[in-house]
Amino acid sequence: MPRSSMQKQKLLYIQKILLEKTDENHGMTLSELIEELDRYGIKAERKSIYDDLHILSNFGLDICTEKTNTVKYYIGERDFQISELKLLIDAIQSSKFITEKKSLELIKKVEALAGENEGRLLQEQVIISNRVKTHNETIYYNVDRLNNAISKNNSVNFYYNQWVLDFDSPEKIHLERRHGGELYRVSPWAMCWDDENYYLIAFDEKSEQIRHYRVDKMEKIELTGEERKGRELAKPINMADYAKSTFSMFAGEPETLTLSVHNDLIGVIADRFGKNIFVRKDSTDDSRFIINVKVNISDQFFGWLFALGDKIKIIAPEDVAKSFRKHARKVANLYKEARV
Repeated sequence: MPRSSMQKQKLLYIQKILLEKTDENHGMTLSELIEELDRYGIKAERKSIYDDLHILSNFGLDICTEKTNTVKYYIGERDFQISELKLLIDAIQSSKFITEKKSLELIKKVEALAGENEGRLLQEQVIISNRVKTHNETIYYNVDRLNNAISKNNSVNFYYNQWVLDFDSPEKIHLERRHGGELYRVSPWAMCWDDENYYLIAFDEKSEQIRHYRVDKMEKIELTGEERKGRELAKPINMADYAKSTFSMFAGEPETLTLSVHNDLIGVIADRFGKNIFVRKDSTDDSRFIINVKVNISDQFFGWLFALGDKIKIIAPEDVAKSFRKHARKVANLYKEARV
């Protein structure tokens, strides 16, 4: 590239060098900046560097100085603090729906926002190996196509996979298409990240119900070019409330339950349903309180109740309490001692 063209880019390269190589513990002198610019084929004089630093500072780049036996320049405030980047990296590491390969690629991009030195410190805290991760490398394309369908108000077709166990197969646990390879058609309305997985919330045209689908288990997503359906069912849905009422994203019939809960479990209840739920004293027991919550009744919800033992009880409706008793007996029967 001609020298004049590189000179026009000098300002951009100074910004790049400062962002990549400096922080409050690693400054650069003017001589070091000139040396770095030379690596890019850019010749510079000290006076021009002063002028460029002044322009970048006026533009909004937080260029700080450290004066000892010489003056060093470094980037102070960045768009993201280290603690914020650490949160993003932890979220990427723990997300099951992102493959190991994509996780490492994403984390590398996040680390670059901190500069080389701080980025190395963040890299030391990255632990991806042996985590439970999807093997679906098309997850990014799935998200992109679903976002595209939502923005274009299109329904989509796709195949949906499930885990199966086959002892006669070389890969005993593997994915295979559900319902014999049936092509699904749904109207996508939102995507939701819950329980470390990514879900599509959509109107299923066949059942005429709102359902959710694991994005990493979707395959060959195609836009139909036809307008979405189910607006009257999808639009009233509050995604935060939907996630609270659906345990581990397993579907079930929605019910408003009255629960009697021991006072010790207020933290568990607040974590699950939020702190704004209405709580009243249980008139029959001072050690308990009463709440009304809307949940989707499923085996996963019953499992959550089991984990809390005798500190939580379904008061109403009776048919849900009856279903839970039946479920409890079924589990208990597995552990009955054999009669001699």
